[in-house]
Amino acid sequence: MSQKQLYTLEFPVRCSPSILYEFLATPSGLQEWFADKVDEKEGVFSFVWNGSADKADVLDREQDKFIRFHWSHTTDGEYFEFRIEKSEVTNQTILVISDFAEKKEIKDQSMLWDYQVKELFHRLGN
Repeated sequence: MSQKQLYTLEFPVRCSPSILYEFLATPSGLQEWFADKVDEKEGVFSFVWNGSADKADVLDREQDKFIRFHWSHTTDGEYFEFRIEKSEVTNQTILVISDFAEKKEIKDQSMLWDYQVKELFHRLGN
C-alpha cells in the first residue's frame, strides 16, 4: 500500500480571519461550500455529499486561526486542516489547506480542493 503524503495549498482571501473561520469551523459555514449537509455533535462533524456520509473528529482548533479534522476512515496521523494566516508583506489573509493523499493522487486532490475553494470564495463574495 502506498504511503500518503502531506501536501498544502494556499489561497489568498479577501475577508477577515473571523468571517473566514466561521466558514471553516462551523456546520452552517461548511454546509455553504464544503458539503451538502453538515452536523456536529461533541466535536464530531458529519458530512453528507449526494447521499454519501462521512465523519471527521476535530483534533484541534484555535478561534480565527485553524481547525484540524481527522476522517474516521483514515489512518492515525492523517488529517486535513484549514489554517488562516496573514501575509506579513501585504497583510492579506491566506487560507492554507493541508491534506494527505497518495503521491499519484495529489494533483487530482488539489484540483478538487481548488474547486471547493472557488465555491467558498463565491459564498464570501470574492
